[in-house]
Amino acid sequence: MASSDVYAHGFDEQTDKRPPTDDCPECDGTLRTEAGETTCTECGLILDEYRFDHRGPRTFPEDEAQRERTGAPLTATRHDRGLSTEIGAGTDANGNTLSQSKRRQLARLRREHSRGKWGSKAERNLGHGCTEIRRITAALGLARDAREQACTLFRTAQTEGLLPGRAIESVAAACVYATCRVTERPMTLDDVAPVARCSRSRVANAYTVCNRELDLPVPPRRPRAFIPALASAVDLPVETERFARTLAERAHQATLSIGAHPAGFAAACLEVAAAEQEVDVRQADLADAAAVTPVTVRAHRDALRRSEVACSR
Repeated sequence: MASSDVYAHGFDEQTDKRPPTDDCPECDGTLRTEAGETTCTECGLILDEYRFDHRGPRTFPEDEAQRERTGAPLTATRHDRGLSTEIGAGTDANGNTLSQSKRRQLARLRREHSRGKWGSKAERNLGHGCTEIRRITAALGLARDAREQACTLFRTAQTEGLLPGRAIESVAAACVYATCRVTERPMTLDDVAPVARCSRSRVANAYTVCNRELDLPVPPRRPRAFIPALASAVDLPVETERFARTLAERAHQATLSIGAHPAGFAAACLEVAAAEQEVDVRQADLADAAAVTPVTVRAHRDALRRSEVACSR
């Protein structure tokens, strides 16, 4: 489940590409090449896109070449990896309208195909889980690679027997959250739980079980990763955001942020940076954006001001 295709400064095996530089030209953040797309991990700037076309050579009606396709690539987001067939309705392959008797025949075939599509109850659960993961990742705006990894993790959880006794929706949401943690995406459990079709406690329990039983390589979350989203939510200038990232990095090196809520500590860094640069921002707005209480932001802010981290710029 580790994100082996992601390298901060290195070579991307999927596309034989390297990042053009090591630092982002906008915010001096770290660049990451994933599935051929080079982005900044701090501000989200896209420096290079993946332009390879998987659709095959183009053909035209006047060509004599055989216009056969091998179909869509295999995907882990479907229970059958995208190999199942779909029976059409209404028209044939040439677009001609079918007769009424043929439409009735296809309707019967579609009904029987739908009944026989699932080979077992486990396969039906897998299909339901993959569908739920696609819904959650779409609601959170996550990329395709996150959806693929979450579905792969769900398959592993089902293989290891982690589904009995737990709701499929909770395990699916837990797999999405675990994927965000493993790939170091700035996403908290409070972000994933509202779009899940179950309670937050069930998602947290399913994630704990998956993390323990599957031994996931979950790195500790750093507050610096949450600063761009929080700064954008409260509309802070780029200079304040950059200074807050510096404060968060210094606090991490000084072990001041260990054990703290990463989003709450990031909000505190933004408040200290805004005060240093005389930028108006309400503590309540920062707390709401970080999904914490103002008391949490205030406690981390006071800890920053008492330390030597915020004394020198």
